[in-house]
Amino acid sequence: MRLDVFRGLCLVMIFINHVPGNTFEAFTSRNFGFSDAAEGFVMMSGIASGLAYSADFQAPMRLWRGLGRVWGRCWTLYLVQMLVTLAALAVAAGAAKLTGDARILQQNNMDWLWHHPVETLIGLPLLVHQFHYLDILPLYILLLTAAPLFLIVAQRAPLGLLVGSLTVWAVCGVARVTPHTWPVGQDWQFNPLAWQAIFVIGLLIGVAAKRGDRLVPLRRGLMALAAAYLVFSLLVSRWPDFADGFGHAMWVLKDSLGVPWIFTDFDKPFATAPRLLHILALTYVVASLPVLHRLCASRPAAPLAVLGRQSLAVFALGSVLAIGTQGLFNAMDHGPLIEACLLGAGLALQYALALARESWPRHTG
Repeated sequence: MRLDVFRGLCLVMIFINHVPGNTFEAFTSRNFGFSDAAEGFVMMSGIASGLAYSADFQAPMRLWRGLGRVWGRCWTLYLVQMLVTLAALAVAAGAAKLTGDARILQQNNMDWLWHHPVETLIGLPLLVHQFHYLDILPLYILLLTAAPLFLIVAQRAPLGLLVGSLTVWAVCGVARVTPHTWPVGQDWQFNPLAWQAIFVIGLLIGVAAKRGDRLVPLRRGLMALAAAYLVFSLLVSRWPDFADGFGHAMWVLKDSLGVPWIFTDFDKPFATAPRLLHILALTYVVASLPVLHRLCASRPAAPLAVLGRQSLAVFALGSVLAIGTQGLFNAMDHGPLIEACLLGAGLALQYALALARESWPRHTG
């Protein structure tokens, strides 16, 4: 239940943040700490993968069943990415036609389709060209494709998997190794070599939970340390004096003491250390407080749980609606009231879709 509720909460915040410039994005989690809803979504995707698929990789005779389930899900994700890409183009064109303002068709890497159509039409289905705000599913597809290997190692050498994952994260971060998009030639917004660390840690949490265990034991000292880091990140995020002091300390560590940049910067594509530690601390606290378990099981949290259970469909629809809303915002003066109406309508449509999918026959997908 906690996984569903917090995944639903992340989807709400992702939708709001994917319409930049609105009043309500100031209330999303990225303004109260070093990480944001994207880290939470990938962490919970890893946890869900560990819970859903780990049993299939415990014995050799179930290996093919496990591979079929995981890679079948990857195929579903790929089809959704293609549908969302096409639908986002249609919605952007519709917004331009409706408002007479075509700027949305030149934003979010869509302009490459008009200026370099052949290359872009090759790049989109290969996932090497990605529209902005539609680029987290390609990351998830790659991570889930590798999940069988992660799960096999997690059953036999979980510590080895953790050390290996963090080593890849650190080495690729220090050397700034990242795949590039084509034909744009930009770095991936979500570098899979870095973000795999968040996914793998989540997967290990899920594998342990499937056994009825915890990856990290509940300890008062660890809880105090995690809570202190969350409070510290809140102070840095909200108060300029704290931010200035912390920024100077990070500068000293990097420029004067030679600490690698991945441990001192706040770079999202590489999931640098302050962001990674923040999502780890947040996960530990959320997983350890009984009051949150009770709150997630309460009636007011039920709509978020519905969104979380239908996360793929909700995320897909929310991504398309966010692009359309960006197009509308380009052409109008929008204050809090208009923003609340449009964002509220978008969230209502996502909730309606989630409710509908709750009652759809299973064989319809």
